[in-house]
Amino acid sequence: MNEPDDYSPQDAAPLHHRLTIPADCAGLRVDQALARLFPSHSRSRLQGWLKSGRVSLDGDQPDAKFKVWGGESLEVDAAPPPEAAAEAPEDIPLVVVHEDEEILVIDKPVGLVVHPGSGNWSGTLLNALLHHAPQLAAVPRAGIVHRLDKDTSGLLVVAKTLESQTALVRQLQARTVRRHYLALVHRAVAGAGMVEAPIGRHPTQRTRMAVVQSGRAAVTRYRPRERFARVTLVECQLETGRTHQIRVHMAYIGHPLVGDATYGLRRSGSPVLDAFARQALHAFRLGLLHPASGAEMTWESPLPEDFEALLASLREESAS
Repeated sequence: MNEPDDYSPQDAAPLHHRLTIPADCAGLRVDQALARLFPSHSRSRLQGWLKSGRVSLDGDQPDAKFKVWGGESLEVDAAPPPEAAAEAPEDIPLVVVHEDEEILVIDKPVGLVVHPGSGNWSGTLLNALLHHAPQLAAVPRAGIVHRLDKDTSGLLVVAKTLESQTALVRQLQARTVRRHYLALVHRAVAGAGMVEAPIGRHPTQRTRMAVVQSGRAAVTRYRPRERFARVTLVECQLETGRTHQIRVHMAYIGHPLVGDATYGLRRSGSPVLDAFARQALHAFRLGLLHPASGAEMTWESPLPEDFEALLASLREESAS
C-alpha cells in the first residue's frame, strides 16, 4: 500500500529512516540493534524488514546475526511491501463502536470477510478500513490485529498507528485482551469448563483445522448461559486466538456449533436449527488496555437479528 496523497507524515511513524549506529550498540547483532533503535516496533516486524531487504548497513543488506560496532550508516525502508498496492479502498459501510487517534473498534456483520485472500480479493473489512481511515495505508494489514470468520459477527479492534498495532499484538500474545463470544451449541452442556488442546491444520483435509498434537497451544473457557431441549447457549472466552478455535474446540468436546457446515452436524432433527445458515457465533464483548493511555476499556455488541430470532424461536418452542 502506497502512502496516500492526503496523508500527512506527522500522522504516523516515518516510513524511511536514515541514522548512524550509535556507539552504545557496539557488539550487538543487527536485529538486536534494530530492537534498541526502534522500540515501538515488534521483533517480528523488524525481522521482516531484514528478510525482505529493507535494511541496509553501509550500503549492504546484512543478515540478522551481523554485528555492528558503531558509526555505520543505517537505512531502513519501513514502507509497506509493494504487493499491498492491490488492496484498494472501498466504500463499504462500517458499524463503528469506538474510534480515537489510536484504535478503531468495529462491530462486524455476518458475511464480511476480514482480510483479502483467495476468492475474496475485494469487498473485505480491510478495503472498508482503507476508505474509512486512509492513514491506515501506512499500517501493515490496515491495522488488523485479529480476525473473525466471514460468518461470525461481532467486535474487532483495529490499530490506527504502528505503535498501537505493536502494543495490541503484545497484549494478544500476553493473553490480556478479553474476547467473549456467545455460541449456540448442540446438546446439553452440564457446566462450566475449559478446553486446552492444540490446534493445527487437519492432517488430510487442509481447508479444515483440528486438534492435533503438533498444533499450536489453544485454550477456550466456556460456561452455559441458557439451555434448550437440544442445544445450549454458551459463553466462550478465548485465551488464545487460533483459526476457528471455538468451532474446533466445542466440536472436539462433543458440542459442535449450530449451523457450522465445516465442523457441525449435517442434520440435528430440528427444522428450526437446521434452517440456520451459518455458525451461531457472535463476539459480544471485547476488553483491552488502551495502547496509549493504558486505560481499561470494554465494549459490548447485541446479538445480530438472525441469531436473536433463532433464540426467540427456541424460547417459544420451549414455552409451548
